[in-house]
Amino acid sequence: MKHGFAEAPIPPQARQVPNYEIVRWRGRTSSACVVIPVINEGDRIGRLIAKIAALSVPDIADVIIVDGGSTDGSLNAERLDAGRVAGLLVKRAKGKLSAQLRCAYDFVLRQGYEEIITIDGNDKDDPDPIPAFIEAVRGGVDFVQASRFVAGGVEENTPFKRWLAIRLVHAPALSVASGFHWTDTTQGFRGYSRRMLADPRVSIFRDVFQDYELLAYLSYRAPKLGFRCQELPTARRYPAGEKVPTKISFRGEFDVLGTLFRTCIGRYNPPS
Repeated sequence: MKHGFAEAPIPPQARQVPNYEIVRWRGRTSSACVVIPVINEGDRIGRLIAKIAALSVPDIADVIIVDGGSTDGSLNAERLDAGRVAGLLVKRAKGKLSAQLRCAYDFVLRQGYEEIITIDGNDKDDPDPIPAFIEAVRGGVDFVQASRFVAGGVEENTPFKRWLAIRLVHAPALSVASGFHWTDTTQGFRGYSRRMLADPRVSIFRDVFQDYELLAYLSYRAPKLGFRCQELPTARRYPAGEKVPTKISFRGEFDVLGTLFRTCIGRYNPPS
């Protein structure tokens, strides 16, 4: 892997991490970081990092983008400079979101971050609660999940089919299987503690996590292992009057259901 740094490794465990390249790195300045996975998000990623900068998030957390192989020129140096982005990682291997996240988590754990926040790069989530996520993790919560469906949350223009799938299938299934009452389980606006991500009983660095498996798996595995979980209200807005941007195809929606089923029966659990 083209890591480009020589920090001492985290305690030994089998690590399967896709090849990635560090294109930009300004160094760690905080115990917290904000990880943004992207691929060909165009102006949406520009708007998001501008909002994050306007909220002064870079003063309290390092912003790190993990790119899945964008070809649209949306991650140019000028935009990253203006948004005070500290790091840009580029995945150079196959795989989708879960592969990207494994690259990012490998990097941030090796850099010593304690509070790891993730937010999708498609500008659907209001980043205003990021400081609250950091404080929750810093205060002892291991897994903070954004929810548009709890008191104080906001959801706008959610496609009806997706709303039904989340409310009637995905969140209820993971709630029953994990023992924790989840209301919003498919979005990637989350906060994690270092101790949870690095725990060998969770074992996130495995090649079984290639597409969208890792999000569902962590919602299942963290409560089962007794990690402290919490949902915080957030706003998630889909664009009105236009085709909803998404990386999940029609076939992919069926794959998500298959992933959900395998998660709930413990198929992704590490070998005992």
